[in-house]
Amino acid sequence: MEKQQIQEELKYCLYARKSTEAEDKQALSIESQVKEMQVLAERESLHVVEIKRESHSSKEVGQRPVYNEMLNEIRSQKFNAILTWAPDRLSRNAGDLGSVVDLMDQKLLHEIRTYGQKFTNNPNEKFLLMILGSQAKLENDNKAVNVKRGLRTRCEMGLRPGVAPTGYLNEKHVDKKCQCRVDPKRAPVIKQMFEKVAYEQWSGRKVYRWLCETEFKTHRGKPLVLANIYIILRNPFYHGEFEYPIKSGNWYTGKHTPIIDKELFSKVQTALNENFIPKTESKEFAFTKLMQCGYCGSGISADEKFKKLKDGGVNRHVYYFCTKARNIDCKNEYINEPSLIEELIGLMDKVNLDELGIRVRIEDEIKRFNKFRSGVLGHKQDKIEIDVDVRNYTKYLLREGTLVEKRELLGCLQSKLFLKDKKITLG
Repeated sequence: MEKQQIQEELKYCLYARKSTEAEDKQALSIESQVKEMQVLAERESLHVVEIKRESHSSKEVGQRPVYNEMLNEIRSQKFNAILTWAPDRLSRNAGDLGSVVDLMDQKLLHEIRTYGQKFTNNPNEKFLLMILGSQAKLENDNKAVNVKRGLRTRCEMGLRPGVAPTGYLNEKHVDKKCQCRVDPKRAPVIKQMFEKVAYEQWSGRKVYRWLCETEFKTHRGKPLVLANIYIILRNPFYHGEFEYPIKSGNWYTGKHTPIIDKELFSKVQTALNENFIPKTESKEFAFTKLMQCGYCGSGISADEKFKKLKDGGVNRHVYYFCTKARNIDCKNEYINEPSLIEELIGLMDKVNLDELGIRVRIEDEIKRFNKFRSGVLGHKQDKIEIDVDVRNYTKYLLREGTLVEKRELLGCLQSKLFLKDKKITLG
């Protein structure tokens, strides 16, 4: 009678989980689990309060929101029993398994019922539950070890795992897993890329333009971007070697057919290293977002270029150009920063000084300097009264001022600035 009363008090949460893990591919789908457990609940007269479904993996602790919600509801005594397909549906890690056992120890969870087993707050049954959960974790851990060992074995056989780089095609046959063959259509182009950099001193950008002109596409039908080109030129796979995993220091000799020889690859690396210039300058420009294109009305952006000098130094050049946001075919020419500054200086001779609003700023600077002289330096008498040549001051700021001062100066203009054919005009 007492046993029957306890049975009636059990409130089950039916929990179904379909993991994305490889070992669960043969397991029942979520709806199949629900259907089977509902049949069991009806046959055994189990009181199912709620059904919960989840697709998250159970390998990581605390990463399943529905499962965590169920545990919290057990703590709040909404449920006191769990109905699930198998113990491994609940957990494949020690942390989540320990949470379930703790709830049993606290007498908040009275029973876990699976399709073929029942676990209650009994030492032997809890021990069996922990063994089954630990067995599932062991299977996961072993699979990870076996996968890594299998990948390492394939690498030692000269077979690089993963997608073949451009110029090669992956073999689709199961018995040729991780093998790749030379792509007859694209491999000659890849070889030409290396030759042009090594023997004709082409830059990566020049290679990119050449590939665009020839309309080169990968086997997926996509063009190569500039970053892809440098990845290809740096990839030793093309001369027969590869590192796996990347940056692991584990190098292997590939079984695939090389597209180039090691000597050509070395020449390309030398050329790339000689032309490489570290860009330590921050990309902040004085005159961006202050002008518009005189042709299409798009904004004016800027970029920097670095040129390596023979003495080892580096020259930085800044260029301004139309963003072509409103017209992709806009023909407006780019202009370098020194030429742009000279254009702006010439504009200062034509602009209305009142429009600049710079005179007030100069007067404020003089007042601030006079306070500094009297308060800090002790010069209480001869205050500076300077008849400032505002036009020359604006030209000085454009040549020698800081980035912020230049932007503030042009920000005072009430009219718009337009750049057209390397000339600046007011709109």
